[in-house]
Amino acid sequence: MVAERRAPHGSEGLVGVEEQGMKRKSRKAKGPSRPRRVYSDGHPLDKVHYVESKIILKGNRFTSVDSFREFARLVREAADGVDIDFSRKGFKDALPQIREVLFLDTADFRLYNNAFILRRRLRYEHGFAAGPPEFVFKFRHPDLQKTAEMDVRPQIETNYAIKFKAEALPLKNQIGGVRVLYSHNVEFSFSEESAVDRTPMATLIRMFPPLRSLHASKTDTVKLVNHTAVEEVLLDIGRLNFGKGVKAKANVAVWRTRGDEKPLVGEFAFQCKFQRADERHAVAMKRAERFFLALQNVAKDWVALGTTKTGAVYRLKGNPPQAHE
Repeated sequence: MVAERRAPHGSEGLVGVEEQGMKRKSRKAKGPSRPRRVYSDGHPLDKVHYVESKIILKGNRFTSVDSFREFARLVREAADGVDIDFSRKGFKDALPQIREVLFLDTADFRLYNNAFILRRRLRYEHGFAAGPPEFVFKFRHPDLQKTAEMDVRPQIETNYAIKFKAEALPLKNQIGGVRVLYSHNVEFSFSEESAVDRTPMATLIRMFPPLRSLHASKTDTVKLVNHTAVEEVLLDIGRLNFGKGVKAKANVAVWRTRGDEKPLVGEFAFQCKFQRADERHAVAMKRAERFFLALQNVAKDWVALGTTKTGAVYRLKGNPPQAHE
């Protein structure tokens, strides 16, 4: 597997996304530089348990809830074209979910420039906040071994969940291919919002030791990226069945700036979860890749290449950061 490529010709595609990356890295390693298999406390390295496929879409295509349903028809067309089952049963009357998304970083985007992301997300129901904010700290990078070795466990008293994902996206500059990023995430709730927002970097480094590599000064703080709060409108549109027990709920979302409701980007996504590597059946993953490529072509007028949702927020004011995405 390579981090960026055309597919499916001569490619492993979404099959063995974890094993192929590890083997490639291991072949290059000799002697004391062999890949690390445990964290500093002896805990085994986390393994990929999610394969998430994303297609970034043009935000201005989403003008009403009917736009989501229009895209669902394109999903149906692509699925039928490659003999994949796409069921809308139980989803046709679904209502959009509303979430507020904030990104926190230093003024010079030091986290993002070093492949770290710190995000706060808050869900709304009937116009009011529902539950405490959800925070995500992640390291996202095209190198699987480097991403696996990044210990994202927080050093705070809170319940948390680790999610290690292989994220498939289209190529940066053309329709019809696959590139893979690896995202090592920790998700946790934190009721004290002020403990993170506008917080000294020194505090964050105590919470997330990998940030020590950023060499923060005593005066460095994090704040809202580009002074922008994002409103996410997300709609579940159906369920894909790739066979061999591999199914995935599909959704479409649009990100808008809060206040002026300016559309930034949209996204189509589906995610497969696997408890064990042997559940990631090669036949099913090949079918998932065929669908992913087919949808890029069917929906080519909707596709926005060369960005991610996070990247769109960071680039709002021009002067783009040097990201690993």
